[in-house]
Amino acid sequence: METLIINYTAREKRFAYLRDHRVEQIIFDRPEYRSLVGNIYFGTVTKVLPGMNAVFIDIGEEKNAYLHRDSLPAYVLSSEKQKNITSFVHQGEKMLVQVDKDATGTKGPKVTGIIEIQGNHLIYMPKGRYVAVSKKIADVNAQTMLRSLGSRHKTEEEGIIFRTSSISSTEEEIQEELQTLRQQFQELLQKTTFLKKAGLIFQKDTFIEMILNQAARMKTGEVIVDDLAVKKMLEQANPKVKHCYYNGKENIFSANQVEHEIDKALKRIVWLDFGAYLIFDETEALTIIDVNTGKFSGKTDYQNTVLKTNQLAANEIARQLRLRDIGGIVLIDFIDMKREQDKQTILNTFETEIAKDGKRTKIIGFTPLGILQLTRKKTKVTLSEALQVKCPVCDGTGRILSAETIAFRLERELLEHRHAEFEAILIEATREVKDTLLGADHAHIKVLEDLLHVKLYFSIQPSAKPYYVLKQFGDDKDISVKAIDTLA
Repeated sequence: METLIINYTAREKRFAYLRDHRVEQIIFDRPEYRSLVGNIYFGTVTKVLPGMNAVFIDIGEEKNAYLHRDSLPAYVLSSEKQKNITSFVHQGEKMLVQVDKDATGTKGPKVTGIIEIQGNHLIYMPKGRYVAVSKKIADVNAQTMLRSLGSRHKTEEEGIIFRTSSISSTEEEIQEELQTLRQQFQELLQKTTFLKKAGLIFQKDTFIEMILNQAARMKTGEVIVDDLAVKKMLEQANPKVKHCYYNGKENIFSANQVEHEIDKALKRIVWLDFGAYLIFDETEALTIIDVNTGKFSGKTDYQNTVLKTNQLAANEIARQLRLRDIGGIVLIDFIDMKREQDKQTILNTFETEIAKDGKRTKIIGFTPLGILQLTRKKTKVTLSEALQVKCPVCDGTGRILSAETIAFRLERELLEHRHAEFEAILIEATREVKDTLLGADHAHIKVLEDLLHVKLYFSIQPSAKPYYVLKQFGDDKDISVKAIDTLA
């Protein structure tokens, strides 16, 4: 049973895909986090990097885009593939580029100069120079026929990718669509003549496209949506499934028990059956997943318990990768397996689950230390990046300096002012720092003051992060009146 739930009425648009009443994917679309993938820009090359065979391009967004030599039309059309990027592009050059990967962390978006214009049956590349067929078309004869058809109708510079639906299209329909896509590209080029600076010339509605693609893949089940126009559009796209309009007062996600799944997908720990659990640690460079048996002891020998736990983990990890939309390098620290056949079982289990994924995933295999390596294509920010911000206290590390550490720093700084000419010091600090510095019953205050030959006064301020500041040095009378929460 497949279910697609679409929340379209608010500014933040969302959809959830469920299989057998279990959430497999949640996608968000916010104005500030809207994916740029597929957008086409008129950009200016700002920097050429010969050592990296790449350039940075100003596309009018917050961060400059990155483009590799192999994605330049001049390189693709050239027969001299060994030349450096400086032979194909120069600083200040203007060009059309298309976003291939959204900006993440400190990195700007990744773009390509090989523009793709999508149609119903074709993907047209004005400078692609090759013909390809969707991998979903398995019939070898059909592949050969489509490649021959593409070669007959494209120019030498052009490229064509035949989509799955092209298998049931006539040659006349293909030719007509190709001409339409060529015209669309010429219209884009025409727009650039009016632009004086870098900027967007084509914006893709990725959310609607993702909904349509998800709905098209559904063979049975139902689509529940809170917008009548979207319902009508989806009915036309896939009449095989049931479509329902939801107009209840309660949010559509809450009404269908999806809202709590979002909170669960943001947690670091994910519990499995029988008390086992997973720990997710996401960084900008990679994601590390640790598998733990927890309370799960099993009813047979230890190795069978390990295999059972790792199988549960493999199924859930594949689901969590989709749910959290984790991309890039992923390292999975399964519980150590002594038997090689157990490792192969886990690989087979994981490959079966990953096959359900719409994102391209490459399983590299186990390292000598028993860690499974894989990469998953990353085109946009993860669920956690979209919904959360870095903690202002720990700056995203998950750890801060303890009150003890701060208190001992304060003590060392105070000792630097021994035998000073002033009579008192006003210290602003959190209560934990003050209490740690002065010890039980504030017994250490006299020791400190005798060492310093200075009176200490405190101004206690609330803060989630332990801290101190030496606010003022001066006369005892002046500073004592400014103290808050004094020792008296």
